[in-house]
Amino acid sequence: MTVWAWGVVAFGVLLAAGAFPGLDGPARNLLTLFGNLPAGGAILDERAMRFAVGLMGAVTIGWGLTIVFLLPVIFAAGAKGWRAMTLALMVWYVIDSFISISTGFAANAVSNTALAIAYFIPVLASGALRTS
Repeated sequence: MTVWAWGVVAFGVLLAAGAFPGLDGPARNLLTLFGNLPAGGAILDERAMRFAVGLMGAVTIGWGLTIVFLLPVIFAAGAKGWRAMTLALMVWYVIDSFISISTGFAANAVSNTALAIAYFIPVLASGALRTS
């Protein structure tokens, strides 16, 4: 689970780099891949979009680091902690995927699904959600 959380942080770094010309190549490629945009990653040429993507990166970094640092607490809390973490992930998944699909970025919902599956496989396999 720690590797998963650090992966979230790494994705946040990629997005945050989109705010800075010269460092924005990976974010441009991601927007081209995921977006239904005629100009693809060129959307980052607009200052407001650089701000939005960079800020989303900062939020994602914070989300990932929060999970990294809370993992010991979640493990200690047992099933109750894992159910809370799982609920938070499910709320994010539904809202983020709905927004992604509604705004023409359906491929982002696919990546959300991959991230959720990567979370659920070890959590379900470990039985962490079951009450002892």
